[in-house]
Amino acid sequence: MYLTKEKKEEIIAQYGKNAKDSGTAEAQIALFTYRIQHLTELMKQHKKDQVSERSLVMLVGKRRKMLDYLKEKDIERYRAIVKQLGLRK
Repeated sequence: MYLTKEKKEEIIAQYGKNAKDSGTAEAQIALFTYRIQHLTELMKQHKKDQVSERSLVMLVGKRRKMLDYLKEKDIERYRAIVKQLGLRK
């Protein structure tokens, strides 16, 4: 499994308010980004995998919605997370 419990806790600790706070928008966006990167690498190897492609598109949409929400609520937090994760926007 590519997203182990330890890796998930590490991402949440790095981007959340504290190590147990997985509900913040930043932590959610960071988890989505990690999963998107994994699926992108998988799609490079298996070009005809339609299930993974659909999952990838759905995750990108979820991350986009979460980023839009964060942009509406607090533009500074939005700019910080986009810069930290190196997202294009």
